[in-house]
Amino acid sequence: MDSKILNSIKTPCYLCDEELLENNLKLLDYVQKQSGAKIILALKGFAMWSTFALVSKYLYGCTASGLYEAKLAHEEFSKEVHTYSPAFKDEEIDEIAKISDHIVFNSSKQLLKYSQRVKAINPNISISLRINPQHAASPKEIYNPCALHSRLGTTIQNFDESVLEHIDGLNFHALCEQGADELEEVLVVFERDFAKYFKDLKYLNFGGGHHITKEGYDVQKLIKLIKYFKTKYGVEIYLEPGEAVAWQSGVLISSVLDIVENKMKIAILDTSAEAHMPDTLAMPYRAEVEGASIKDDKKYRYKLAGNTCLAGDIMGDYFFDKELEVGDKVVFLDQIHYTFVKNTGFNGIKLPSLAILSKEKKVNIIRSFGYENYKNRLS
Repeated sequence: MDSKILNSIKTPCYLCDEELLENNLKLLDYVQKQSGAKIILALKGFAMWSTFALVSKYLYGCTASGLYEAKLAHEEFSKEVHTYSPAFKDEEIDEIAKISDHIVFNSSKQLLKYSQRVKAINPNISISLRINPQHAASPKEIYNPCALHSRLGTTIQNFDESVLEHIDGLNFHALCEQGADELEEVLVVFERDFAKYFKDLKYLNFGGGHHITKEGYDVQKLIKLIKYFKTKYGVEIYLEPGEAVAWQSGVLISSVLDIVENKMKIAILDTSAEAHMPDTLAMPYRAEVEGASIKDDKKYRYKLAGNTCLAGDIMGDYFFDKELEVGDKVVFLDQIHYTFVKNTGFNGIKLPSLAILSKEKKVNIIRSFGYENYKNRLS
């Protein structure tokens, strides 16, 4: 990153690069135009609504996981709102129905309970059922929606055919950071078990987890798979990636606060793996650091650590060409998705600011967080 830009940023800070974000959107739009699919943004992965004016130029809408995300999509994206929840609350369902274009039920029981009610509130709302194809190749069980005993979606064994008169579509979600080959495997099972129910449907939703914007993804195969289903069954196809939208489009910038010794050098940063990069511990994976290596091919080795009291708040060991000093900036790459949507104020650590790097290479601080943000979450 340009040193002038880096030096201008007060840390910690998430910085989204508008140009890189738009490059991802252009590729997704290419998939839409070539396949006829509609791609919507999964807010669970990327909810930086200050970018929605740009994102909405390319994508058809948002998929929400409950009332609050639905309200954000309705207020700030102003296009299609698709709302799914593992279970809807009775006191929220009416408001969700008012602001949603599509509502997705997790079980036949909830669909039959609420379908007439949501239609009475919003006659134009489309109703869908999430199914569980019971086939996935997720890299970790914590991210596997088709794992044994999963609560997410209705299996073929529990499919209640009485829902068919109420539904416009079927949804599934079975992937996590995966390619078109894995999607094809799921689609074979999905078609085998559920195609008998496609006849009167308006759409199918292939969910998220499609790593479309990652280098090496087989975009042409994805387009072919989408066109096959659209042509054979006469349905619209939706995809709802979150990570692919923001993939490699932003960083988390931190500063070195201190360097301590315990049989090696440990750099304590003003950020946290636990609070600010939760997926690095949950997945787990080691985030790349600009100018550093995880291999022993550079002279100086440091363990990068967070500034909370959790013993395991560790980013990992990295090798640098030069010694780190207090005040140096450390830039964690690809940290704009599944980070600030999940971060916490654990241990009272300051939340990183949210900023955008414009195409003109100007840093715009969109929001900063202080003590009141921490206090107001407590009682």
